[in-house]
Amino acid sequence: MKENLLIFACLALGLAAGMTGTAPAALAHPGLPLVLLSGLVFLVGITLGGDREVLASLRGFRWRMLLLPLFTIAGTLLFSGLAVFLLRDLRLMDCLAVGSGFGYYSLSSVLITNLKGGAADAAALATVALLANIMRELVALFGIPLFARLGGRLAPISVAGINSMDVCLPMIVRSSGSELIPLAVLHGLALELSVPLLVGLFCR
Repeated sequence: MKENLLIFACLALGLAAGMTGTAPAALAHPGLPLVLLSGLVFLVGITLGGDREVLASLRGFRWRMLLLPLFTIAGTLLFSGLAVFLLRDLRLMDCLAVGSGFGYYSLSSVLITNLKGGAADAAALATVALLANIMRELVALFGIPLFARLGGRLAPISVAGINSMDVCLPMIVRSSGSELIPLAVLHGLALELSVPLLVGLFCR
């Protein structure tokens, strides 16, 4: 929760700085998002590579475990595509790019900003991606017990998206059982790897 509030605060400060013209000119350099993105991906790699619990969980890997992240991706993209009928200002590819964050708000918004840097609506779309993926994390975090009752033990993992391997994992264990930890970790890791690929595909 504190991390989400910090993200909102940074967004508000950025908007205020941009509207008032007080932001340093260096922050508007077109190559800066790529540098920040590269650093973020590097840190993610360090975190995953150094996390012994994640590596230990993946030892229980079975090929059929990949079905859950595949179904999560398919379902998310399906409903993201349907959102185009409600959000008339966004194109189908824009909605799919936003949905492809799977709850990874920091990476998806930076990717969209960088990949659509020349588009007039790049900043607006990145903001939509940020807010939509934060909302996904919050809905999953507070709704996991309900999703487990209504949709079964796997539903909380799917709804959590990428957060099934970290932020939402304790609640998933409580509602679905500790035996699903390897699946939840693999699910989050698979979605994390898919974010740059899918966002890049839909931002062309």
